[in-house]
Amino acid sequence: MPNSLISTVNFNCVHLLMNVTVRDIECLKSIEPKQLQAYLKAHGWYEDRPFLDNAMIWLKQDEQRGKFEILLPLKTNLGDYVTRISEAIETLAVVESRSQVEILSELLSGGQTITLQGVVMHINTPNSDPLSGQIMLLGVVGDKLRKIKTELTGYDYILAVKAYQERYPIICLGELSKETGNFVLKNVRNLMFDESWDH
Repeated sequence: MPNSLISTVNFNCVHLLMNVTVRDIECLKSIEPKQLQAYLKAHGWYEDRPFLDNAMIWLKQDEQRGKFEILLPLKTNLGDYVTRISEAIETLAVVESRSQVEILSELLSGGQTITLQGVVMHINTPNSDPLSGQIMLLGVVGDKLRKIKTELTGYDYILAVKAYQERYPIICLGELSKETGNFVLKNVRNLMFDESWDH
């Protein structure tokens, strides 16, 4: 395949991923209250008081900028859950002087199940018995393209090879975590070609 065509294919795949992979609302919904609670504790926040029956107010005192407040919902089925999580990430970004994408990515690295759409970028030499091997995906985590390592076996590995050869996006479920600075997708299941992309 000519280099110009490969570049065009890669650009199209990246453009596709930026628009289709792991949408904000899905990311925000996937963040559990206990997950955000653990993050707040680890970053110096403390529980102040309950808000009605469905939320807890967390506070953090900054010597120069004063007091910051986050309303942490306790149930994921609340109508404003996504809004509250979004507001919490916005506040954390201000307090920590980091981007919301960085905060979201860190929260997403806790090993929760996500639906990931991606492109297979690299395939390692497989093991023969049983058939398995490591692959590298390019997908979006927190609205930013990331390299994501995973290991596949059997038919899933064969499907990944075919997707790599044909530059066809895949979609799957898995537990995303961050290990030594690298994103890793574990317990991959329901892997298939992404039919939502017009190949």
